[in-house]
Amino acid sequence: MSAPRLFGTDGVRGKAGEYPLDPLTVARLGAALVRVMRDTHGSDDTRTFRLVIGRDTRESGPWIERELARGAASQGATVTTAGVIPTPAIAYITAAMGFDAGIVISASHNPFEDNGIKIFSGKGEKFTEAREREVEVMLARTDWSVPESAELQLDDTNVVDEYIAHTRLIFQAPGRLGGARIAVDTANGATTTVASRLFRELGFEVRLIGNSPDGRNINLECGSTHPAFLSRTVVEQKCRLGIAFDGDGDRAIFADAAGNIVDGDAVLLMCARYLKSKGRLNRDAIVATVMSNIGLEIALRSSGIEMVRCPVGDKYVMEEMVRSGISLGGEQSGHIIFSEHLFTGDGLATALNVMRVIADTGRELSDLASELITYPQVLVNVRVREKIDLQSIPDIAEAIARVEGRLVGHGRLLVRYSGTEPLLRVMLEGRDQDEIQSWATEIAGKVAKYLG
Repeated sequence: MSAPRLFGTDGVRGKAGEYPLDPLTVARLGAALVRVMRDTHGSDDTRTFRLVIGRDTRESGPWIERELARGAASQGATVTTAGVIPTPAIAYITAAMGFDAGIVISASHNPFEDNGIKIFSGKGEKFTEAREREVEVMLARTDWSVPESAELQLDDTNVVDEYIAHTRLIFQAPGRLGGARIAVDTANGATTTVASRLFRELGFEVRLIGNSPDGRNINLECGSTHPAFLSRTVVEQKCRLGIAFDGDGDRAIFADAAGNIVDGDAVLLMCARYLKSKGRLNRDAIVATVMSNIGLEIALRSSGIEMVRCPVGDKYVMEEMVRSGISLGGEQSGHIIFSEHLFTGDGLATALNVMRVIADTGRELSDLASELITYPQVLVNVRVREKIDLQSIPDIAEAIARVEGRLVGHGRLLVRYSGTEPLLRVMLEGRDQDEIQSWATEIAGKVAKYLG
């Protein structure tokens, strides 16, 4: 049946209180999830499904949690709340403690007015698009409803200890980094409940910032999307390095001792080379999105490591890793997936993996990050009146083919329509800024001539 799309690249997102995050829809979403799980397991399965919910620090989180739980409980599920906790903790706990599904209430790096709902399977993996579609179709059906008087019994559990113990397996002793002063920015978000404790237990001297959530200051001029605060703190406090998480704790961005920002591309490079040296990089390959810089691809190639590209979104990274049997993948934004730890991005795990590379190699973060030579990039947006196959317009197709030919081995051209706006995006990477700017302008001009 036809049903509206609610799930995007990272769950259901919107303004808290407005569709699809209004109370009625949220309650129906919780109920629809349980109904789909029950249908999947068949009518002979009479067990009670167990869900666990975690959230970040947004002021809308508690009421969204209650409505989700109310809907799920109306279909016979039991619901446990883990309170404020990072997204990856729910992914881990869902599988480790035998829950049938895990739910995270968060809008990640967005401002506090927004919120979101993302769902993990009993294996601790994000729902696939096909599974999300089943929930959307169930929610759209009109032959069932959530009773207004649905009783709610929300159990509390503290899972922080289990999550920290699992995460510490990555880096159990700081070695050469022992006692180092580090800056940690928790974005006034979900990692406020775990980050400080984890790093202090490992013996680090922690300078904590962005650690006073009030329900409205999540990601506000702090965290991985505003790394200037971290950079400044590292320099002022004379820290060895700095780590900034996003609102729900599934990504991390770094700063070296001089305050230079180190993004996900550099992290992928240093971790891929390290894991390969230890014989732990499956297929000698990683997964990265179409937005990762060509410089990463070239640097990996020089180390005998293949880079498989996928669409933007960490769920697409995960799906490609599973499909291709690859153990490391991620995004420039700091979403990094280490499959030996979890099949979802985990900022704390990323931080510990970077620290392990530093400790084991004896090299500083700045030295490791300097091996990524970022190529110049140009992005031009062209407004179009219609979205048609560019290969059907010979003049445009010829220009694209000519530029691609000039970039072979040392550059990249990406031409794609926006999924949400009447725009064509022309992205070019290459060794010479003026040259790629000229080529991007040429292609954009031809698109504007025929489609503008």
